[in-house]
Amino acid sequence: MQLFYNDSLYPQVQEVTFDKEESNHIHKVLRKKTGDLLHITDGRGYLYEAQIQYITDKKCTAHILSHSLTPTPVYHLHIAVAPTKMNERYEWFLEKATEIGVHEVTPILCDHSERKTIKTERFEKILLSAMKQSLQCYKPQLNPPISLLEWLDTIESNSVGKYVAHCQEGARVLLLDRLEELPRETTNLWVLIGPEGDFSQREIQKACSKGFLPVSLSPNRLRTETAAIVACSCISDIFQRKK
Repeated sequence: MQLFYNDSLYPQVQEVTFDKEESNHIHKVLRKKTGDLLHITDGRGYLYEAQIQYITDKKCTAHILSHSLTPTPVYHLHIAVAPTKMNERYEWFLEKATEIGVHEVTPILCDHSERKTIKTERFEKILLSAMKQSLQCYKPQLNPPISLLEWLDTIESNSVGKYVAHCQEGARVLLLDRLEELPRETTNLWVLIGPEGDFSQREIQKACSKGFLPVSLSPNRLRTETAAIVACSCISDIFQRKK
């Protein structure tokens, strides 16, 4: 199945029109024609089936035949990850995390961050492409970049399911073991992944004061983007087992 995206769709809508870029892709690349069926998501959980009524390389219009709501994910993972020095690595993380199952991403600026300027327009395109490729109907939310210390001020101290992965000495438990200890009803999780130079001591201390538990992801030292993917995969695996 080929999945398309149009955020202007709602269950009450009876017709959808694609922009020039998507219309050209449908017409020229996929060679769709009048009468063909399309599957479309609005990124908010709905899957629509539509029939093409009019198509050129500049405009494609389809009539909505039916819609259904995809079940919401059984957990909500908010991962805050420091941007990497090489932008391509962060884009790779966004793509793979979306395929595995991430629901909210916040780029965090840390004391040791080498990249301070972030353009989220391309990040949004990466998330959208990965959502369509993996046939998901919920588009991950990408938040504006923010300093880690400011972001921590927005987090409640008394909630559970919060983890900070760092490489410094001290008591750290494997993330998988921490997840096994979670109350069964826990569905909201937060994970902090630092930059190439790791979190500073003050950042770790503040995270812990906000209820984040220090965790290890591997006996090996992982790159930022690899650590983020390992965290996403561990959490997905745990919740798959809980089903």
